[in-house]
Amino acid sequence: MTYTIVDVPGIKVGHAQNEAALTGCTVVLTEHGAVCGVDVRGSAPGTRETDLLCPTNLVDRVHAICLSGGSAYGLDAASGVMKYLEERGYGLDVGFEVVPIVPAAVLFDLAIGDPNVRPDARMGYQAAAAATTRAVKLGNVGAGCGATVGKAGGFHRAMKSGLGSSARKYPNGLIVGAIVAVNAVGEVRDPSTGKILAGALDDEGNIRESTSWMLEQSFTLIPGTNTTIAVVASNATLTKTQVNKVAQMAHDGLARSIYPVHTMYDGDTVFALSTGGIEAPVDLVGALSAEVLAEAVVRAVMEAEGAGGLPAYRDLLK
Repeated sequence: MTYTIVDVPGIKVGHAQNEAALTGCTVVLTEHGAVCGVDVRGSAPGTRETDLLCPTNLVDRVHAICLSGGSAYGLDAASGVMKYLEERGYGLDVGFEVVPIVPAAVLFDLAIGDPNVRPDARMGYQAAAAATTRAVKLGNVGAGCGATVGKAGGFHRAMKSGLGSSARKYPNGLIVGAIVAVNAVGEVRDPSTGKILAGALDDEGNIRESTSWMLEQSFTLIPGTNTTIAVVASNATLTKTQVNKVAQMAHDGLARSIYPVHTMYDGDTVFALSTGGIEAPVDLVGALSAEVLAEAVVRAVMEAEGAGGLPAYRDLLK
């Protein structure tokens, strides 16, 4: 049986996308609140409310996380998620009103589809309204609608990627899940075999290692045109400091499956959520989160379909 992040208690996921424009957003909904941390490793991030997640700052629970395409424009989608939650009375009670806490991160997908169409508040609201505990749809959906990988040789040599999710259940009741929109400069490799699944294509349509393109220095990337964004979650009972550690450790999952990763041209960001209920060591949760996130990255490329003139992994199998 294939598990996804919604198998973690307290987690719902919803997508909204414009398939013609090849952009969209994904909402991880935790209406009743979840302890949250974040770790940003890429050098070109687009984020919202990440400072709030620092352990020294006041609020330790979030009510949703919004992952979006559209580059910095896509941060607007989080406003729609806030509206959805406010209408239902979910948020931080400040005495006069509730304020939903919705951190967000974006990826750059303006190079594919229609760059004038970006996720906005309306799309964010739609994604939140669509959130469910049913198994997460994968591939060209939500924040993965316009995701691509393998741009070291230029965008025309890239391949279509998408959104992936995975989860594992353990005998002690611990459940660890991940969801990720993979939009990297680098290629995606199967961690178990080292095989490149999706990356920069040469003139014959074969995948060539990203470093070989970089060594030739035949192409200069445009800053900020990529970024992999993810959420890992568990039902472990963790503090705000501990979930920030989990977010740090989860980045190892990106390093095992994306090469190169955390470049100057990526804004790689991983959020970590704790919904509580099971006692588990933070190091165990972090290590398992990295494994599950690597699985989700692989699923993101294997479930993607060719679009915008770019082939996907499944196209190379034909």
